[in-house]
Amino acid sequence: MPAPRTPARPAAPRPGARPALGAREAQALREAMALREAMALREAMALRQLAAARPDLTPAQLAAARAALAAQSGTAARGTRTPGKRPAAKRPAAKRPTTKRPTTKRPPSKRRSSTRPASTTERTGAGWRTRLGVVALGTLLVPALITVVLPGATTPSGGPLDVTALALTARSSMLEAADGYRALEQTATHRRAQLEEARAAEQAVRDEIAADRRVVGAGAADLYRATPVARYPVLALDAADPGATSAVLFQQAVTEHTDRALESAVVRAERTGVALADAVARVEQAQAAADAAEADLDVALEEMRHQVDDLSTEVSGRLASLGTIPAAGEQQDRNQQAVARWQGYLAQLTAAGITPPAAAELTDPADLPGGLSPALDAGGLPVPGVAWAVIGSSPVTVLPSETVAAVSNALSQLGRPFVPGTTGPETYDCGGFTAASWLLGGYALPATPQAQWAAGAAVPLDGLQIGDLVFPPGGQDVGIYLGDGDVLGASAATYQVGVRSVAAGSTAVRVPVRPTEPNAPLPEGGPTGPCGAALPTPGVTSPQWGGWDNGAIPTEALCQLGVYRHALRCDAAAGYTAMGAAFSDRFGTDLCITDSYRSLGSQMTAFRLKPALAAVPGTSNHGWALAVDLCGGINVAGSAEWRWMTANAGRYGFVQPDWAAPGGEKPEPWHWEFGYIS
Repeated sequence: MPAPRTPARPAAPRPGARPALGAREAQALREAMALREAMALREAMALRQLAAARPDLTPAQLAAARAALAAQSGTAARGTRTPGKRPAAKRPAAKRPTTKRPTTKRPPSKRRSSTRPASTTERTGAGWRTRLGVVALGTLLVPALITVVLPGATTPSGGPLDVTALALTARSSMLEAADGYRALEQTATHRRAQLEEARAAEQAVRDEIAADRRVVGAGAADLYRATPVARYPVLALDAADPGATSAVLFQQAVTEHTDRALESAVVRAERTGVALADAVARVEQAQAAADAAEADLDVALEEMRHQVDDLSTEVSGRLASLGTIPAAGEQQDRNQQAVARWQGYLAQLTAAGITPPAAAELTDPADLPGGLSPALDAGGLPVPGVAWAVIGSSPVTVLPSETVAAVSNALSQLGRPFVPGTTGPETYDCGGFTAASWLLGGYALPATPQAQWAAGAAVPLDGLQIGDLVFPPGGQDVGIYLGDGDVLGASAATYQVGVRSVAAGSTAVRVPVRPTEPNAPLPEGGPTGPCGAALPTPGVTSPQWGGWDNGAIPTEALCQLGVYRHALRCDAAAGYTAMGAAFSDRFGTDLCITDSYRSLGSQMTAFRLKPALAAVPGTSNHGWALAVDLCGGINVAGSAEWRWMTANAGRYGFVQPDWAAPGGEKPEPWHWEFGYIS
C-alpha cells in the first residue's frame, strides 16, 4: 500500500511582499496621505505669512521655524480629531438689522462665546475638511510656536507678529461663527420644510371637508325637494298592483343606500373637523418652530456683526494678506497692488484714530457718530451706507465695519481656485465667493448672482463704493468692488480668485443698505457665460489657464484627487471625483489612475525614461493639469471599463482625443482629457 502523502506546506511569503489592503485600510491610507499633504500646505502657508510679517528674519531663523512647524504638524496629526461632515446649505435672503445699534459696546458678559466644544465624531473620508481642521489648529498654534522658536518675534508692547497673531485668531473666530450660522441655517431650512408639510396636510384636510360638505349639501337639497313617495318609495306599494312590488322594493333599497351614504358623509365631515383642528395645531407649532429658527439666524448674524465691529483697522489690514495664493505674472502684481491699496487705506484710518462704525450707525445721514459727516455724491445728495471723515484737509470715505471685514476676508482668498457651485473655504464660484465674504461680515446672501442682485440697494455705476457687489452685463457673474475701477471675484475665465476691471455696462448693489423697492431683473445675455466663463467655441480650445506656463502650476492652485499625489485643476478634479463615484457604483472599485498633473521636472524625467512615448517637456497636456492616464481595465481598448468611459466620461467633462482613440495617430486608450484641448 502506498505511503500516505504528506500535505504540502504553504509557501512562505516572499521577502518584501506586501499583503493586500482591505477597503478600510485603503481608506485609512488615503486619509493619512491627504492629512500629510494638508500639513505640508499649512507649513508652506505659515512660513509665507511669517516671512511677510518678519522681513528681517535670517535664513537660519526661517529654517528653525520650518523645523518647528514640521514638529507641530506631526503633533496635530496624532492628537487632533476632525469634525464630521455637514450638509451643504442654501442661503436665504440677506438679513439686515432693523434698528439702529447704539454706539456703546455691549459688555463681554452679554456676548455669546465664539468658540464651540470640539466635536468627537470621527470622520470616515478624506477631503477638504481634513485640511481645514489642520489649518484651523495651526492658525491658533503657529504664532505662539514661532514666538518660542524665534527670539524677538514679539515684544511686550506688541509688534508685527502680534498683529498677525490677532488677525489669524480673528479669522478663526469668524470662521467658527460662520460655521455656527450655517448649522442654524440647516435647522431653519428643516423647520421651513416641516411648516410646508404641515400646511399641505392642513389643506388636504380642508379639501376633504369641502368634498364631504358638498355631498351632504347636495343630499340635503335633494331631500328638501323630494316628495314623500320619492323619499320613501315603499309608500307606493299597492295591493291592487302586485306586479309593481319588486320595482318599488328595489327603489326603496336604492333610497336606503343613498341615505346610508349621506349619513356616512355627515359622520366623515364631523370626524374630519376634528382632524382639521389637529392639522391647524400642527401648523401653528411648525410656524412657531420656523419663527424661532429664523430668530436664531437673526441673532447669529447680529453677533457676527458685533464681532467684526470689535476688529481694529490694523488687524483688518493684516487679515487681508493672510492665506493668499500667488497668481502668475501680471495678475499677481495686480492682486498685490489691490491688497497694498486696501492696507494703505486702513493704515490711514488707523493713524487718524478713526474706527469704522457699524452699518446701523450710518443709516441716517442726519444722525452720524461723532467726527463723521454725510458723504455726498456729485449732485450734493447723501450717499447711503457710508460717511466722510476729514484727515488733514481732505475728506476720506469711512466704510461700515461689516464692509471692512467682508473686503479684508475677500482679499485674503486671492488666488484660491474656482470651482462651480462651491462656497469655500478652499474653492469658490463667483456667487459663493461673494456670499462667503459677506457672511464673515455679518450678512447672509444667496449663493447666485441673480439672487444677490435682489438682496441690496441698487447704486449707479458712477457712485460705486468699496464693498459693493458689481454684476457684469448678463447677470451671471458678480464680484466685490475694491475702488479705482477694480473688482475682486472668483472667475471662470482665470479659474481663480483675482482682481479684474469693472466691465462696461455693469450694475451694482450695496449690501448693508435695504432696497426701498425690488430691483428690476437683470437683462439676460452678455458676452460671457456663468461667472465670466468664455462662451464655448467649436473645435479645440487652448489648455492654458491662470497665466501659468506648462508644468509651472503651483500645487496650491490645484485640487488633490485623494490618490497618492495626483492633482488637477479644481473643476477637473470635481468632475473626476463625480466620475469616480459613478464608476465605483458600476464596477465596485475605485478609478485606477497612474498619471495626472506633471510638473516640468516630472515631464523631463518621463521624457528621459520613455522618449518614444512621453511628450517633449513643456508641451505635455499633463502639464496643464487637465489630463489623466487611467488603468484598471480602462487602459485596454474594448474592455467593459473602457466602453463605460466612452459612454459616460463626457457627462463629467472628460473626453478621449481622436489621436488617443483606437485607430488614432497615437492610440493611448488610457489617456483622457478634461475638454477638447488637443
